[in-house]
Amino acid sequence: MAPRVTVLEGPRVVLRPLAEPDRAAFAAINGDPEVMRHFASTMTREESDAFQDRIAAHFAEHGYGFWAIEDRASGALAGLCGLMTIPWQARFTPAVEIGWRLAPAFQRQGLAEEAARLSLAAGFGALRLPDIIAFTTPSNARSWGLMERLGMTPDGDFDHPRLPEGHPLRRHLLYRLTRAAWVARAFA
Repeated sequence: MAPRVTVLEGPRVVLRPLAEPDRAAFAAINGDPEVMRHFASTMTREESDAFQDRIAAHFAEHGYGFWAIEDRASGALAGLCGLMTIPWQARFTPAVEIGWRLAPAFQRQGLAEEAARLSLAAGFGALRLPDIIAFTTPSNARSWGLMERLGMTPDGDFDHPRLPEGHPLRRHLLYRLTRAAWVARAFA
């Protein structure tokens, strides 16, 4: 049986599975044009609910997924961060990705970095993953900057297979972190 990682705690955030009461706040994050500017589109409430259901199914199957980022100070849903298997084919799959998304009120406070570090520790610790990847558009400097602060290294680029030829966001940068590199960095 795969290890289960359900709750991760940091000084300012608690990572936990998304719950039914989170649906409206989660949909507001996924429907915010500023939050979703580096994605193909915003999500409707129905699309956000379906995404939350897919995350819950991933947890049930793998024991991990995208966690809700709960702001410890306010108890509010700040966003999501975590680990997911990639469901589509590319030169680097099968793979597990780390991803994050924060509501505007919680951006630029270091919460994404804290949540990402907790996620990586779970992925390379309890889950014993050999490597974790991340990807974003070249224009998303804040995201790839975080990838680099986390110790991830560039691994080329690719055309996202779920975006059509000619789409302005189709080209993505790929970053990778191996367990060995994470251990060396974490215990240096």
